[in-house]
Order: sequence, then C-alpha cells, then structure tokens
Amino acid sequence: MKSIVVLISGRGSNMTAIAQALRDERWSARIACVIADRPAAAGLDRASEYGAATEVVDFRAFDTRAAFEDALASAIDRHAPDLVVLAGFMRILGDGFVERYTDRMLNIHPSLLPAFPGLHTHRRALEAGVAVHGATVHLVGRELDMGPIVAQAALAVRPDDDEERLASRVLALEHRLYPMAVRWFVEGRLLLEGERVVLREPRPGETRCLWAG
Repeated sequence: MKSIVVLISGRGSNMTAIAQALRDERWSARIACVIADRPAAAGLDRASEYGAATEVVDFRAFDTRAAFEDALASAIDRHAPDLVVLAGFMRILGDGFVERYTDRMLNIHPSLLPAFPGLHTHRRALEAGVAVHGATVHLVGRELDMGPIVAQAALAVRPDDDEERLASRVLALEHRLYPMAVRWFVEGRLLLEGERVVLREPRPGETRCLWAG
C-alpha cells in the first residue's frame, strides 16, 4: 500500500477531493498525514474527518526558509511517503527540498502551464484574452510551477467570466484532475521519459487532458 503525505496552507479542497476519491475508488494507498504550514488551515479539520493524521509546521516559527524546510522535511519523512502532494501549499520550495523528493512530489497549478505560472492566474488569463484556460498537474521541478506535466484540464473562457467565476469553474476541474493524476502515480502507471510523462497502459476513456467545454 502506497503512503501519501499532503501539504496544505488553507481549506484543502483538493486534498478533500483526493481523500474522497481514495475512499470511493478503494485505491491501494492511504493518506498518512496532512501537514499545514499554518495552524489556522481549515483543511486540517477536513483531513481528520477522513481519518488522516495531521500536523502543523508553522512557517512563522522559523527565521529562515532553510530552517522551515528542514523541519518540514523531517515531518514528512517520519511517514516515509511514496508520494508528496502539494494541495494549495503556498510556500516556494528551495532546490534542496525539491531534490529530496525528486519524481515523487506532485503539484497542481490553476493554469495551462507553461502559461501563467505564479499568482493571479485567472486575472492574468482574462487580461490576456485567452479563449482556453484550465489547470495542470506536474511533477515539481526547481523552477516555480514548472516540471514534467502529468495531466491538464481545460475549459472555454466565457464572455461573462470574471476572475471569481473563472476561478470557481477551474477549481471544479481541479477536483476531477488531481485525484486522477494521484491515482495514476499510486498505480505505478506514470513513466518519466526525459522531461515528458507518459501514461502506461491507458484504460478505455482515460486521457491526460480533461475538457469541460
């Protein structure tokens, strides 16, 4: 059985979607721990409802990013995870931390990478006038919001979309996309070929791109 550690900063809606899918679909995996970087993260209560252990490594308690990351890595490693999942974790991670979990740390970003890395993706997408927007699951690399792409979900931008409405529509897609990608990892069906991820033995209807019109 694979062990998963999830890192959150806020409400943990993607963590909840993953936990629900794991339970409903009976993956051969468990969420060993949900770790937040702030005590007030609402997702901690949701994690407990799914039977996951929780822990806080408060970034404000450390003078440097390096010290925070050392403490965070120690907390993660106590659970010997096969996979680390960033689910709304709002800290930029240093090279050493990323290298520690190379090829076994996933992130979801609310844009069709490599477009719009960083913050305020929905606002920037609307300002750019794109016709298509979405979300990306990727293996975490050294550069912010970069790394081999695992899967993407896309939708058409509507004339009446504002930043809030677009964010809500993309989040609903994230809740489908992230559990799918995590399950593929758990099943050992993600193969890294150079900088490209390949889905091994795709089943009928499986695709690395979800579309929501």
